[in-house]
Amino acid sequence: MSQTKNDTDLKVECINSLNSVQPSEWNALTQDNPFISHDFLLNLESSECLEPHGWFSYHLIIRKKNTLVAALPTYARNNSYGEFVFDWSWAEAYERAGGKYYPKLVSASPFSPVTGPRLLYNKDAEDYEAAKKKLVNAAQDICSTKGLSSWHTLFFKPSDLDFYKSQGLLIRLGVQYHWENHNFKNFAAFLTTLSSKRRKSIKRERKKIIDSGVKIEIIEGKDIKESHWDLFYTFYCSTFKKKWSQPRLNKKFFLNISNSKEYKPVLFLAKEGNQYVAGAFALATEQCLYGRHWGATTFNEYLHFELCYYQTIEYCIKNKIGKLDAGAQGEHKLKRGFHPVKTYSAHLIIEEGFRSAISEFLMRETEAIEAYIDSL
Repeated sequence: MSQTKNDTDLKVECINSLNSVQPSEWNALTQDNPFISHDFLLNLESSECLEPHGWFSYHLIIRKKNTLVAALPTYARNNSYGEFVFDWSWAEAYERAGGKYYPKLVSASPFSPVTGPRLLYNKDAEDYEAAKKKLVNAAQDICSTKGLSSWHTLFFKPSDLDFYKSQGLLIRLGVQYHWENHNFKNFAAFLTTLSSKRRKSIKRERKKIIDSGVKIEIIEGKDIKESHWDLFYTFYCSTFKKKWSQPRLNKKFFLNISNSKEYKPVLFLAKEGNQYVAGAFALATEQCLYGRHWGATTFNEYLHFELCYYQTIEYCIKNKIGKLDAGAQGEHKLKRGFHPVKTYSAHLIIEEGFRSAISEFLMRETEAIEAYIDSL
């Protein structure tokens, strides 16, 4: 296929660190999504949260002359931990057939199941469509020349769905549960939108917390001191220890977050008497509150719901934030005013026979998920 002059002016590079790109030029392409921002991704890198867990930076960028016009945040991976689009069964099937599934290529925000832009580009640029196609071709070329089994783009924006389909990628459907703020005046106003049974259940759960003597503190942005992060990190690590697993993020990562100019961290801490017993961590923008991690050193049946759902909902109402994204999975959120939201990932499988098998699997899985969403 012949190239236009605009195509030939677009130069693809592969970089192994975001230090190679100025924050301002990268963030000009990210549509203000905090989890794909230069600050967030570089923090993961500089805090050494990536490589110990099998994330090796392999970002693709496109420059026209000296101007960054498109990018694809990408990582070479030797496992599937921290992706939240589960392909372990694909890896097992591929390797049973004699193939080598890892390493693979993944375009995502590590450890963050948050929908956002993945093909980063400037829509005002006249050749942004050519740049997007060039990124896809570059990812495919890397897989082919480096012997990688596949390329996976996780939690991309629905507005890019038709483009990925047009490039021949396989589409995987998922579902999460989000809460929307319909200009509620307060939490009581939100409760009026639920059935009587669900209103009573939530009121009962919240009363249990009050009766237990638990007090909630909310600390934001630069008001979060190192001592607060020390507390939260203990809670965060406790969640992984209970699952016989290792924390993905280290304390240095959390300490750096307080200095960000691109988003605001929020801590929700629970206290019994003089002792903190649990905490939840979220990132806030003007449009969305992203609930991310939580942990506790004591058992309280309703504390998770209070910190991660009810307190965050109240925070959204108070601060006029339009949406709460409380993370992956959790059908129990439906009873607490959340609603199902479709998520998407795109997959390029190099080996034709395996690609065909995955395509058939995805057809069946998509039908099942669509039927499930329709039943809610």
